[in-house]
Amino acid sequence: MKARILVAALSLSAAGLIGLVQHEGYTDRAVIPTKGDVPTVGFGSTKHPTGEAVQMGDRTDPVRALVAAGAHIGADEARFRASLPGVALTQGEYDLYLDFLYQYGSGNWSQSSMRRHLLAGRYREACDALLAWRKQAGRDCSLPSNWGPKGCKGVWTRQQQRHAKCVAEQ
Repeated sequence: MKARILVAALSLSAAGLIGLVQHEGYTDRAVIPTKGDVPTVGFGSTKHPTGEAVQMGDRTDPVRALVAAGAHIGADEARFRASLPGVALTQGEYDLYLDFLYQYGSGNWSQSSMRRHLLAGRYREACDALLAWRKQAGRDCSLPSNWGPKGCKGVWTRQQQRHAKCVAEQ
């Protein structure tokens, strides 16, 4: 078993940041990544560092996109740490759950069964709960019928990858 450290003492690792921006991908102009989603720009940012929502037509460059992602991640980390008082995680668990929060938002994280399991010390159950997050805009992304060109297979693939990493941390 890998060593766990109180969440309050952890921060996103360089490997976690690289994985996050790699999964999000980069775009210099605002796009709607999947049907039913909101506009994103840069490395999946839905908001600018000022807090304004990304609008279609917004543009960025790699440096500004990384600054925006850093601001977003910093705010997410503060909420994430506060949501898990007294909980200890491995660095890998911390990185993957923060990656989840970046993708799904702090509201979804706060109400998730993953968080409830972690607060109760049920680490494997928290890993398995990742697989429940397979829907996007009402579509079940685990179903091959939703894997077409405008589908959401990537949502399911990313959850499976998170789950595998999480299980490996146990």
